[in-house]
Amino acid sequence: MPELSLPDLIQFVGYPGLFTAVFLESGVFFGFFLPGASMLFTAGLLASQGIFNEWILIPLVTIAAILGDSAGYWFGAKVGYRLFLRPDSRFFRQEHLKRAKDFYEHHGVLAIVLARFLPVVRTFAPIVAGVVRMKYHTFLMYNIVGALLWGAGVTFLGFYLGEKVPDVDKYLTPIILLIIAATTIPVIREYMRQNRKNGGPNPSV
Repeated sequence: MPELSLPDLIQFVGYPGLFTAVFLESGVFFGFFLPGASMLFTAGLLASQGIFNEWILIPLVTIAAILGDSAGYWFGAKVGYRLFLRPDSRFFRQEHLKRAKDFYEHHGVLAIVLARFLPVVRTFAPIVAGVVRMKYHTFLMYNIVGALLWGAGVTFLGFYLGEKVPDVDKYLTPIILLIIAATTIPVIREYMRQNRKNGGPNPSV
């Protein structure tokens, strides 16, 4: 059976699959591995080709992002503290939760918006917000802003470029690689910053 490319996979799962993927990656801890921004951009690009209806797609992924973050928040508020006691497994790593916690402590409530653009961190940030009992109406406001900027924004960017740039689909692979790099570099920088904060360079090296 031939492997499906990302555009083929997105077409195969359709609206229900996109909604589920965005919901899971936005706040369910085992959804951190999903493709995120590259998936949204590709879906927007497919909408520009008439495969999806942009008036359905963009609100759909935005609502999924809001609901996913809210689910993560309430999970964190109710039972999230147990994650700090959970051993590492195939679908869970303590380092992911710690990274989100450090990011939240550094950026405060703004982390709910900024985390949308960081793989892994965006999945765990709402859980941490629930664990520390951020006021829900405050969380919801930042949640909606983040969902609009990330969910609607990245999807619309794919749609817009698909409409305005001839044959942009031919450059999909490098664009996706660029998106992955752009969203991974901040994670690496944050990881390095935390390493320096927690002990700095090893003097014996």
